[in-house]
Amino acid sequence: MTSKVLSVMSPEAGVQKGTGGFPPGMGGPPPGMGGPAPSSPSMAKRLDTLENKTVYLVDIGFGGGYKFMLQLQKWFAENMPSVTTIRKRKTGMVFMDDTTDLWDEIKEKGHAIVLGVAG
Repeated sequence: MTSKVLSVMSPEAGVQKGTGGFPPGMGGPPPGMGGPAPSSPSMAKRLDTLENKTVYLVDIGFGGGYKFMLQLQKWFAENMPSVTTIRKRKTGMVFMDDTTDLWDEIKEKGHAIVLGVAG
């Protein structure tokens, strides 16, 4: 059995040199993944607890994401009933950050987000 290591890509680091490469035919990083770091100075601070908080479960539209978020919502209901979960599907393209309405809603009404894909 052989394994192939692909590059780790992030907006902050770009492609990690010497760890593989882009998938065949890709030729370079996806749009927005090889440029400068995002303008946001930092990520949100970690919560001490999820108790009595609102967690958004966001399906980006990738195959299986809806079912995964449904199962996650069920898990929260059974294991952490004080957590309010709100399932949403991101509008726009699956692989693009082309929506702002949902992010604004989450900032206003939510405490945390699970942004998920499946496959």
